[in-house]
Amino acid sequence: MIEAGRVSVNGKQISSPALNVTTKDMIEVDGKPVSEPEPPRLWLYHKPTGLVTTERDEKGRETVFDNLPEDLPRVMSVGRLDLNSEGLLLLTNDGEIKRRLELPSTGWLRKYRVRVKGNPHEDTLSPLRKGITIDGEKFQPMEVSLDRQQGANAWLTIGIREGRNREIRRAMEAVGLTVNRLLRVSYGPFQLGDLKQGTVEEIKSRVLRDQLGLDKDFKPTTTPRPAVKRRPRGKR
Repeated sequence: MIEAGRVSVNGKQISSPALNVTTKDMIEVDGKPVSEPEPPRLWLYHKPTGLVTTERDEKGRETVFDNLPEDLPRVMSVGRLDLNSEGLLLLTNDGEIKRRLELPSTGWLRKYRVRVKGNPHEDTLSPLRKGITIDGEKFQPMEVSLDRQQGANAWLTIGIREGRNREIRRAMEAVGLTVNRLLRVSYGPFQLGDLKQGTVEEIKSRVLRDQLGLDKDFKPTTTPRPAVKRRPRGKR
């Protein structure tokens, strides 16, 4: 936009972004003043399978952002869920909130319900709890529990704190299991609950500030709080 001559500062068209400005400067685009930034916001989104978590896809596949409500402002995803994964995806309008939520130092647990083909036993799952190395890449210990065996498949609950690319699928393959369904049910304190597939729900501003350790102006006051367990929606 600057190269196209659409941006001016204090009434003067600028040709380079290498310019320091303050809150006292008047910045205009196409002759209209740039508004104040919106307060940070966070939404829960129940991602269906078959959507990629990118703004644009080079293969022309549908993206998460193609399917969001029209009244939603421009948002970014916190981390990703791959094409064949579903469940909770956090969306935010604020880059700093995105960064804070993705930081490994936050240590928030991401929980998944995972269906695998196979008949896993404790000996199968034990290496995952200790932390395994795959192709020279060390994975942190996972929280893994076997929920039930259902014919040729088994349901597991898995908790991870890193969120590396295809981490769970790769870890399952390493112990001889194949993932055929993967559903994220929580990201730190934020729960999928009974949110219907394809729908969006905003987190209240007060809750967001509280969980991230921010004051009323969304400035850091403490480190982000550790994850807390919450009852699923509808239960008291």
